[in-house]
Amino acid sequence: MKTLTALLLLPLAVHAADLIEHAKAHPDGKAAFSFDATAWGDAEATRHLPIGVFDSGIGGLTVLEALLTLDVFHNDTLQPGADGVADFSQERFIYFGDQANMPYGNYSAVQRTDYLRELIVKDAIFLLGRRAYPTDGIAPHFKKPPVKAIVIACNTATAYGLEDIRQAAEAWKIPVIVVGVVEAGARSVLESKTTGGIGVLATVGTCASKVYPRTIASTLGLAGQSVPVIAQQGSATLAGAIEGDAAFPDSVAAYALKEARALAEAYRAEKPTAPLQTIVLGCTHYPLAKEEIDTAFATLRQEAAFRDLIAEHRTFVNPAEATARELFRELATSKLRLKPGEVCVLDQGLFYLSVPRVEEVGIQLSGDGNLDKDYKYSRSPGHLDFEDTKNVPLTPALIPVNSAKLVRERLPAVWKSLGK
Repeated sequence: MKTLTALLLLPLAVHAADLIEHAKAHPDGKAAFSFDATAWGDAEATRHLPIGVFDSGIGGLTVLEALLTLDVFHNDTLQPGADGVADFSQERFIYFGDQANMPYGNYSAVQRTDYLRELIVKDAIFLLGRRAYPTDGIAPHFKKPPVKAIVIACNTATAYGLEDIRQAAEAWKIPVIVVGVVEAGARSVLESKTTGGIGVLATVGTCASKVYPRTIASTLGLAGQSVPVIAQQGSATLAGAIEGDAAFPDSVAAYALKEARALAEAYRAEKPTAPLQTIVLGCTHYPLAKEEIDTAFATLRQEAAFRDLIAEHRTFVNPAEATARELFRELATSKLRLKPGEVCVLDQGLFYLSVPRVEEVGIQLSGDGNLDKDYKYSRSPGHLDFEDTKNVPLTPALIPVNSAKLVRERLPAVWKSLGK
């Protein structure tokens, strides 16, 4: 649990500290970026709360799919071994995608990591609170239940905000579990028993943090394994293309081929002695395009320059299942897992998405109704009395057509939970 802390060594951001004090100053949860501090009155009440999952958009639905379908533990004994019943069958989930502010991976490239870290803590506060907006509403309601655990289903958010959220939860003295995807991804690399090189395909921000190479190397080293060549490629386009963002008009396949080529070139620059075999999908959006990414590497192998550089059969690491396993163990250890026969305060899962708060004066929109790119990446932290986005119910109609097709075809449990 503390391995990532030692690797990142990021002090608590000044504006994350401001958010901690802001939430303390508004304990009733009525103000923006605050929550009801009495929600976790006792362990019994906490146990019946749902689990929160957040990402910078819809990519985190790949993690939610793993949570909804995982069956690797016995639900009665809690021991390893499938029992034919989904491990989280009695739990309910609240999913939040911060689509209005995505891609998170691009904030570091424009020196806005402080603002990114503020966004990440705000995501956690939303899941902890009761405050949300109705569809097309201009005033918030307070009907959303708080959560007992937070899954950071975003690699960039884990890299830059995991410890901020853990420190905030400790400062607020709330018994909330916080789990991120990076450590889980590194464990998946270990379990893959790779014999070739490792490539990390992620966002610009995740790669800039260097969190995956360090965590993978540490995980392999602690297990007594040699560390192979690790190369990474940060994409500023692939997540947006998968999301269906109009700013990225080419096909997902075209962007995947471009990034695969760049990763292969980065791997070549390391002068490896073994081919690139294991690809870490270091952005939760990327499993939605795994077929396109694999096809891209297969296409590259047809070129003489890459034939011996890329393994014929590649292993793709999706940290989602490992994250689900870790959450199960954390809930069981903390005695916050619902017991057989018990029910959550929610009858079914809830989904939310951030959208521009168009009624707010001063925000700038692009032609497609999203936040203007220049406006989005020029913002500074610390304006806690100003909301330029609002979180509304996520329905299939709010997902871009191409992205909805991917979710429908590749994340069936999520699609069913969305009501389709």
